[in-house]
Formats: sequence, C-alpha cells, structure tokens
Amino acid sequence: MVDLEKIQLRELQLESARALATLGSTNYELSKFNKESSHNSQQWYKTVITAYIAQYGDLPSKVGPGKEVKLILP
Repeated sequence: MVDLEKIQLRELQLESARALATLGSTNYELSKFNKESSHNSQQWYKTVITAYIAQYGDLPSKVGPGKEVKLILP
C-alpha cells in the first residue's frame, strides 16, 4: 500500500503528471478529480495518483504505462 501522505509535494506533482498522461485528461476525468479534491492542489494530486493506483497497483513511476512516460522537466 502506498502512503501518499509521506510523499513530498514535488514527487506528488511528477507522479500525477505521469498518471494524467495515461489515464486521460478529458473534462469528465478532470471534473471527477476536482470534485474529490475541493480546491486543494495537494489533494488533487493524491486523487489522481489514487485513481492510477486503483487501476495499476502502484505509483505511475513504478508500474503500468506511467512508467514509460518521459517527463520534459523532471
């Protein structure tokens, strides 16, 4: 089980970027994340990562298609 509370802000940002690149970023998906985070950016990152973990089992940098995402400015 991944404890997102122990991950630093920058790592949350990077992991959520990887997750979004693979989960998709349609209006429906983004509005779903917005509803769950209530205008809190750190919670938004955690919500996106949690959705990815539910689908693939671990952080985007470790498993699934997120692992193959190359970030421009890590």
